Amino acid sequence: MDIVWDCVIVGGGAAGLSAGLVLGRARRRTLIVDAGQQSNLSAHGIGGLLGSDGRPPAELYAAGRVELSAYPSVEVRDGEVVSGARAGDEFVLTLDTGEQVRSRRVLLATGMQYRPPVLPGLAELWGGSVFHCPFCHGWEVREQPLAVLAAGQRGVHSALLLRGWSDDIVLLTDGPSGLGEDDVARLAAADVRVDERPVTEVRGAAGQLTSVVFADGTELPRRGMLVGTMLYQRSTLAEQLGAEPAEPGPVAADAVRVDPFARTTAPGVFAAGDVSAQMPQVAAAVAAGALAAAAIMQTLMADDYGLPLPTGGDARVGTR
Repeated sequence: MDIVWDCVIVGGGAAGLSAGLVLGRARRRTLIVDAGQQSNLSAHGIGGLLGSDGRPPAELYAAGRVELSAYPSVEVRDGEVVSGARAGDEFVLTLDTGEQVRSRRVLLATGMQYRPPVLPGLAELWGGSVFHCPFCHGWEVREQPLAVLAAGQRGVHSALLLRGWSDDIVLLTDGPSGLGEDDVARLAAADVRVDERPVTEVRGAAGQLTSVVFADGTELPRRGMLVGTMLYQRSTLAEQLGAEPAEPGPVAADAVRVDPFARTTAPGVFAAGDVSAQMPQVAAAVAAGALAAAAIMQTLMADDYGLPLPTGGDARVGTR
């Protein structure tokens, strides 16, 4: 544990690798610890990432590692950070190997965990014709019969949004919808049908959704389905380091609270990507990682040379 890293980045997905690239170019000693649990690895490709539209996620991450290898101050390790604690002005992180590493800053870029409903057949189709984000997957199922599996306002919002990709949308509420008259009127005006029957199964062939099965045994032929699912933290590391969660949002239940400079409520701890966002998207994660790295670099220069720090943002977050 002789090395004191300038920054340890927990997570080697889009946000973590992007931050590592910026810090490497800034000559900061940076360690990236990657557990390889990126939630989009099951996806057919990345939708909406300029220069890499449709590229398989694993291919993007492998290319990112190759780029980082050009910077001698950056090291990428496969593994997991299982715990962490503050030690004065530094942090001590324990890896799954038992090794402990010291760092001046920590960037949380672990992504989030999806928890879609447990339905027979869903897991095999997840990330393809069954998905959570229309911006990532809507193009691939455009102009086809689609379904939305979600209840309440989440269902209304998702169905009306997905209407931009197809004129054949059915909202499946998996039980009584409880929708108000205004919601019913909006859906009807958009030609979105509502089906309240309980859903028991989804069926597919060759990795492609073919139908949704109801409790009464009948089937609804569909070629794609958006599932309203929440995002959750993968571990308690943010909590261990003193980073508070934001208020629950429409997509993430416990995203890490950050200010516009990616600072959490714990001084010296930053967060970027899905772990602190309400819109899980690779393009946004790349941008967030770059911003966080620039902020981290500035706080390091503030410690070393008195560089004035940017002001503004959430007064509840840390200043380092």
